[in-house]
Amino acid sequence: LFYFFPLSLSLLLQSAYAVSVLKECAKLRPTDPTIPLLAAKVCIGSLHWLEEGEHFAKTVIDMGEEAGESLAKGYLALGLTYSLQATDATLKSVQDELNKKALQTLERAWELDREDHQIILYLSLQLALVRQISDAIEHLQEALQLCKDDMNSLHLLALLFSAQKHYQHALEVINMAVVEYPESFSLLFTKVKLEWVHRGPEEALVTCRHMLQMWQMVYSVLQHSGSEKGSSVTETPMIKKHNGLHLTLPDAHDADSGSQRASSLAASRMEQAMSEITMQSSTMKQGPMQLWTTLEQIWLQAAELFMEQQHLKEAGFCIQEAASLFPTSHAVLYMRGRLAEMKGNLEEARQLYDEALTVNPAGVEIMDSLGLVLNRLGRRELAQKVLRDAIQIQNTSHRAWNSLGEVLQAQGRNEAAIECFLTALDLESSSPVIPFTVIPREL
Repeated sequence: LFYFFPLSLSLLLQSAYAVSVLKECAKLRPTDPTIPLLAAKVCIGSLHWLEEGEHFAKTVIDMGEEAGESLAKGYLALGLTYSLQATDATLKSVQDELNKKALQTLERAWELDREDHQIILYLSLQLALVRQISDAIEHLQEALQLCKDDMNSLHLLALLFSAQKHYQHALEVINMAVVEYPESFSLLFTKVKLEWVHRGPEEALVTCRHMLQMWQMVYSVLQHSGSEKGSSVTETPMIKKHNGLHLTLPDAHDADSGSQRASSLAASRMEQAMSEITMQSSTMKQGPMQLWTTLEQIWLQAAELFMEQQHLKEAGFCIQEAASLFPTSHAVLYMRGRLAEMKGNLEEARQLYDEALTVNPAGVEIMDSLGLVLNRLGRRELAQKVLRDAIQIQNTSHRAWNSLGEVLQAQGRNEAAIECFLTALDLESSSPVIPFTVIPREL
């Protein structure tokens, strides 16, 4: 009973309570490795309790040969906790040490079980995180031979190809993955980035439109299933909406003649200019929160693509749609800052970046943009500090290194600037279109 109770709790998303019950299970059956493994799974996944996850993983490893087939999984769990701790760390020395321990631990797991595609996947991911791209691809091919249609393996392969700047190969892999997993928004976001880099923003906007249609379909299914069962998928009551629900991107028009720009062919195919489900309050949101954050991300991705085409009015519309969902989101504030900066309103952009950074103090992308705006405003000492903080948080950010080089160059410190530019070039040569950390690290 103790053993099956936490399984039910974890399914009910009461993860913290499930871990407490599993601790009691471990006392009753101290030689059973599956109990601490399950506890480690919950800690590493939904709770992000990495120290606790590390403790449970070491409990399995300490069993030695008595753990049997679970020993390799114990090393896998420990390697994942080290890898996640490295991502969370803010000091480069700590990051390097944790990444080294993660790699050694995952290699040990692989030595114990060379037929576990999950172990090989995460070994490959760890190699990617420390920018050993060729070794990562070599291992990943082994994982795909064992499980050729694994979504995370295909996703990682596409990112690795993009890190090598083989964008066509990356697109072929991501399209293959999307055929297998058509409802994966994670894959589709990567596809948008690849299309943007390799084929331009027009084609990427077509995929954004498809993502909005897919989101609408998922939302409709949830709404229907909730009404059929007589209860909502959340604690709030289901609010009935009319059936003609549409989420569409705006058409981009020439401001002078009113004719459609040729470069916005993808946007011109979009049906209506306004969304019919703009959220006026959080009480109107139904379904899992992740569903709504995904919609926010789609709108903001579309806004970024419109800004790339200098279609600022359409970008503003998309940002407004995202803001109607989460007005104080750091992602919304950041994109509003980007738009203000493109319009030449530097002080407004600085204020918005500051607000976004208050919500998300570890936002490297926000810090990079803030540093560049401060530099343009002549506040170069502060700009340099912000960018150095960004590099301390994520020392593999080639954009932050390049921006720091620009600030140092503006200060007349040319030798230091050149070092930053060279570091940025070196890092950019192995940077994927989306960070490798988008691959979930979980048991």
